[in-house]
Amino acid sequence: MSRYEPKKPSLCTAGPLTPTAIRESLSVLQGVVWSSYGPFGRLKQIHNGSGGSVVTTSHSSTLLNGISVSHPVLKLLVASVRNHISCYSDCGLFAVNLCCNLVERSLSLNASHHTAIKIIGSLLSNCVDYLNSDDCGCKVAADFGSSKCLLSLTHSVLSSKPACMLTPTETDYISTLLAQAFLSTIPDHLGPSVTLGKCVLVPVEGPSVMESSVVPGLLVETSELSWNRLSSSVGFPGETIKLALFSVSLSGDLCDTGEGNVDLLSCVNPERVMLDQLFALARQLIIDRVDCLMCQKVIHPSLKQYLKEQNILALDRLGAAPMETLSRMTGAKPVASLSAASPACYGRLREMRRTSRGSKHFWHLIPFDTSVSSFVLCNRNETSLKELTATCRASQHILQLTLRKPWVLLGGGCTETHLATYVRYKSSNVQSRVLEELNCSPSEYRLVAECFAASLESAARSLEHDGGVMSIDLQDAHSWSLPPNGTSETEHRCGCGIHQTRENRTWIELGSPYTTFTPRKPQEDIWAALPGQLVLDCFSSKCNALQVAVDTAVLILDLATE
Repeated sequence: MSRYEPKKPSLCTAGPLTPTAIRESLSVLQGVVWSSYGPFGRLKQIHNGSGGSVVTTSHSSTLLNGISVSHPVLKLLVASVRNHISCYSDCGLFAVNLCCNLVERSLSLNASHHTAIKIIGSLLSNCVDYLNSDDCGCKVAADFGSSKCLLSLTHSVLSSKPACMLTPTETDYISTLLAQAFLSTIPDHLGPSVTLGKCVLVPVEGPSVMESSVVPGLLVETSELSWNRLSSSVGFPGETIKLALFSVSLSGDLCDTGEGNVDLLSCVNPERVMLDQLFALARQLIIDRVDCLMCQKVIHPSLKQYLKEQNILALDRLGAAPMETLSRMTGAKPVASLSAASPACYGRLREMRRTSRGSKHFWHLIPFDTSVSSFVLCNRNETSLKELTATCRASQHILQLTLRKPWVLLGGGCTETHLATYVRYKSSNVQSRVLEELNCSPSEYRLVAECFAASLESAARSLEHDGGVMSIDLQDAHSWSLPPNGTSETEHRCGCGIHQTRENRTWIELGSPYTTFTPRKPQEDIWAALPGQLVLDCFSSKCNALQVAVDTAVLILDLATE
């Protein structure tokens, strides 16, 4: 208790923030994000300062949700990126990294903050338009007719999270399972209203990663005692299992009356009345030939015993999470009252099995509809399993976003260096009309554009953590990581993996000045000529992260004094 500090009331101060205060507030967070970024980033251990569990991670959502910030600038930045992650699941560290770099460099410019803000907004608009145009050279159409795109995308997400503790073979295996699980959610038949299926992640600690699998249907966890006791007397029909799903408690307690009161006659035993109603409901289920009763909450022990004697399987304490999935895959409508259930509320299953994974026991519910599946995700210890679960959940969302907008951006820092080259090229030929609208001089525009491009390059340089040299080629504007003692003749590939070293390629250290040029577009048949997997970023996630980073940087600059 010596480390306990009572919560202090909020302090409201007037006046803008100084550039020095903003720099100091961002420096620590920038260092944490910089060192955690990319597949070779350093892991961070987070704890609350007064004991409790320790979290090891480099995942943006876990990292930003685990740290506590008090400075208003940091609160603004963290809140913005958290909101982005909640909608897009990826590129959170990129957003923080770019925002911090842009603020730091903009505060050092020999230009007014008001002018810099207007020019940064114009540059962001140009980048967004370029990324969405057909002439963009750092994006590639996602080919869903081949597994290469899906596998490259999932492999890129998994390999960027070292806390998952996966070997190359395990990374390839989980990438394949993620692609398989995603494809299983796509309906076979198109119609006026197409809805994707669902794949539920089921984490299991202990078994090897190679024991992970994707199975049709839903796995409902149960205790070993219930698993053995309930299954001994249950015999299901061979074709269809009729199912009743209850969202109301069947414990026999009185319903919540809120602030009201319940008046009872002295001769009335409320527990007996509730039990009579529960048994009346059970008799109705028997008449309707229901084979299985599932309850979100608690089932009374007497009711459980009675149903067991009637060869009806009763599963309770399911929780709220699987209810929507159960209703969807069985067709059952959750019953929210103790009145007699209507036959129209019942659902059906094709099969129910007992299964075990590691130390966990499950009922495997197999529906007729195959759009619902379960991803049994195994890993050796709790820390790596949590990180792998969060990463796989993000990968699932990224694949869905890519299906909605079928483009991918080149990863490994290549998109950042390509955009930096594009910004420099466009700023060297800026039109007078644009300068008039922004009310700035050509030198001011080029000064801010150079700051914007250098911030993008700095985000790409933060992928290198082992003393290597980050370079850019002056033909395609891709990023290249050369080992500390390596030379340009060493055989290697660019950050995204598209290009390979060749004699007529020219490099220059990333961040050094070079003559502006128009970067080349990748070839059209990239997937056909692809020798291996690429490093890719989700188009929707990266574009929104770029927008969030720049918009947040503009807000922070607007708070700074001149």
